[in-house]
Amino acid sequence: MNKQKLIKWTGIFGLIGGLLLLLEIPLWIIPGDAGPISNAQLHSTFLNKISIIAFTRIFMDILMYMCWMVLFIGLRQLIIFKNKDFEWIGTLSVAAGVVWWSVSLVADGLEGAAILLSLEENVNVESVKTLVYGTLLIYNGSIAFAVTGLYMASVGYAILATNVLPRWIGWFSWFSFITCILAIPAMYGGKADTYGFYNIAGWGPTIVANIPPLIWIFAVSIKMIKMGKSEFD
Repeated sequence: MNKQKLIKWTGIFGLIGGLLLLLEIPLWIIPGDAGPISNAQLHSTFLNKISIIAFTRIFMDILMYMCWMVLFIGLRQLIIFKNKDFEWIGTLSVAAGVVWWSVSLVADGLEGAAILLSLEENVNVESVKTLVYGTLLIYNGSIAFAVTGLYMASVGYAILATNVLPRWIGWFSWFSFITCILAIPAMYGGKADTYGFYNIAGWGPTIVANIPPLIWIFAVSIKMIKMGKSEFD
């Protein structure tokens, strides 16, 4: 594959992944309020009711991260095209992206197990609750924020050092890194409360640590689709 095609397809897959995430958002809103996570019976009943929607969210997650792996690896290759001395930081960014992808799918697996348990005739609601709690540090939680932040920091450094993309995208990578770091201590915010702002299940860290990286992905993907082969000759 020549450089022009690599640039284009890297951007296309990144854009598809971003669009999948946007399409997934209504699937978290439309089903309604799951109630407090601490209420095992209520949460189990809710998962049983929305099992098809929940499995669809997981399926879209799988497709999304498959697309973003193309973005992670393609961007590393572009960094090498621009300056081979920065292959190490490109490789670090891919490693961080792989971990980001992997831990998120672990959380999806735990959520999927919780859904399957909720469909059992004699469901053990405490087991469902345990699996749901197992996702909190990972999915939109401190673990995911840490590895997302590492990816943003490493790729931002590479962009600024090589000018492989516009510098404002590099600086926005660092802004995304900072927002991820600010969200990590949410695990010290007390009990998991989806109605609260700053705790492991709160809506504050989810917004702060997810929106900037998503904007970054759209910016990078659109820019790469527009870029030409001549920029790397």
